[in-house]
Amino acid sequence: MKISADLQAFQKRLGHEFSQPDLLVRALTHSSISSPTRPDNQRLEFLGDRVLGLTMAEALFEADKTASEGQLAPRFNALVRKETCADVARQIDIGAVLKLGRSEMMSGGRRKEALLADAMEAVIAAVYRDAGFDVAKSVVRKLWGKRIETVDADSRDAKTALQEWAQARGQKPPKYTEIARKGPDHAPVFTIEVSLESGESARSEAPSKRQAEQAAAKSLLTELEAKNG
Repeated sequence: MKISADLQAFQKRLGHEFSQPDLLVRALTHSSISSPTRPDNQRLEFLGDRVLGLTMAEALFEADKTASEGQLAPRFNALVRKETCADVARQIDIGAVLKLGRSEMMSGGRRKEALLADAMEAVIAAVYRDAGFDVAKSVVRKLWGKRIETVDADSRDAKTALQEWAQARGQKPPKYTEIARKGPDHAPVFTIEVSLESGESARSEAPSKRQAEQAAAKSLLTELEAKNG
């Protein structure tokens, strides 16, 4: 099977050249354009999630030989969550080569976080099926890169941490307010403000409300920790 120039370029960004290119095509095929002769990537997504999970669990297990299960679990969750998978997908521009139905394409499917994350997992599974676990593990570790080294700082859920900070000081839970939304419907940018009963606040922008809330919470936590030592 001969693949297009854009898929050849994608293979270089991914760091793996497929001996079975049909696996890559399937991994990039969304259900909105699938048919009996063109299967979608959902089954590969299921498998890729497990390959990613084992790779990250092993990486964390090897990286910190003294960490307890309670320390490893949040790090693991931070590395395999949808937001991280989507971030890696954007890093190698999966969106540019996704095969989507017209309606999904018109609604901004190439930028949707869940769709990008699912495709990333499917591509991981495709590499695994094409070349085995060791190759898939190598590709994943290279793509995730420094995220594995810095995961301890990123593993804490900022919204939860901020709520715990407020509750520990007898305050009401943080309030999140949508300040602005700009950009077209298929590529919106949200501005979210988080505020505390004591008056402190912070704002952040992101492609989704959830991301913007997390970013705002993280920003405010950083300010509070700097202020209070």
